[in-house]
Amino acid sequence: MDSFQYRNGILFCEDVSLADIAQQVGTPFYCYSSTHLKARFRAYEKGFGNRKHLICFAVKANSNLAVLSCLASLGAGADIVSGGELYRAVKAGISPEKIVYSGVGKTEEEMAFALEQGIAMFNVESLEELKTLSKVAKGLGKKAPVAFRVNPDVDPKTHPYISTGLKKNKFGLSPEQALDAYKEAATDPNLTVVGIDCHIGSQIVEMDPFLDAFERVKNMVKKLEDMGINLSFVDIGGGLGISYKGENPPSPEEYISAVVDKAQDMPQTIVVEPGRSICGNAGVLVTKILYTKDNGEKEFYIVDAGMNDLGRPSLYDAYHEIRAVKEPSSPGTKQVDVVGPICETGDFLARDRVLPELTSGALLAVMSAGAYGFTMSSNYNSRPRVAEVMVYGDKFHVVRNRESWDDLISLEHIPQEVSC
Repeated sequence: MDSFQYRNGILFCEDVSLADIAQQVGTPFYCYSSTHLKARFRAYEKGFGNRKHLICFAVKANSNLAVLSCLASLGAGADIVSGGELYRAVKAGISPEKIVYSGVGKTEEEMAFALEQGIAMFNVESLEELKTLSKVAKGLGKKAPVAFRVNPDVDPKTHPYISTGLKKNKFGLSPEQALDAYKEAATDPNLTVVGIDCHIGSQIVEMDPFLDAFERVKNMVKKLEDMGINLSFVDIGGGLGISYKGENPPSPEEYISAVVDKAQDMPQTIVVEPGRSICGNAGVLVTKILYTKDNGEKEFYIVDAGMNDLGRPSLYDAYHEIRAVKEPSSPGTKQVDVVGPICETGDFLARDRVLPELTSGALLAVMSAGAYGFTMSSNYNSRPRVAEVMVYGDKFHVVRNRESWDDLISLEHIPQEVSC
């Protein structure tokens, strides 16, 4: 389901023209389709059928409150990796008992906040973290619900920077370490063992790595049962990819149906942590061509969005399709680099891309930008972060204001009693 379609030569999000949004909001801006978000979430729900489950949206993919609220209205939980993400999720209306806390570097303050909120479970990733969580729980007079993230050593066949399930990665415990950790946690009066977690990577477009990892987790669950440790949750993580450039990943329904089929003899609630596969193709980044340039060697479209706004091309050499918001009347094309205003050679949105012949002032839509777009943006070069917009049918709302120059310095202070 593509919520971004041309009508009479103008690119629309649902029933709203991106050109009209640009005229009212300015550029650059992120634009999200509420219809797409809902459809992708419901595809996961359909895959589960009557199976006990919990769909925890990966907040790191897109943490805008309107996005989280939209998913919360459908019954979504949240997969979080920081206290700030927990704060956002709760403020957006996600029930704490539907929140799982992942991540290798949880602080004592974050643990305490999560315990006070009453989250579903902590996905613990090291023995030292376990000891710290026990100490924090004891200090609060609470019992911390724990799962352990088991590293299954499965090759997810994705970019090495977003692979998380190999032995060389920083995430999780080996199966041998995990068994020892479960034994320790099961006898700790400050902890309650509730689940097991596995996450092998992101932007995975084949089914086999997921199913291989699930079989290994299933074997772990059986070993734990033999030890007298019975779990309530089996968290299979996230990582399902989307189509950026012709990839053909399984649909959420296909993926979940295959997992449910393999879990028929398991009584536990299945937890899944989708992020990109829900919001990736729900969003675009709209930017304006400031200048065109031909240096005799290459041609450039210099736009008003940079690597600080969308870092994936520079960070991962990631591909994002780029469309003209207004289809040009001329059929001519040219090979160009689409570059931003940041003072870095690595500041590009596309390289050697064949695009329509356009002039300054033309609008471009960088597609598939709904995941790891705004959440990874920064104020590098003292650039205010862009506006975010959500479309609801034939209406749109600004769901995050564009930052101002005053916003850039609002948290800073010049000491008056010292002189440099």
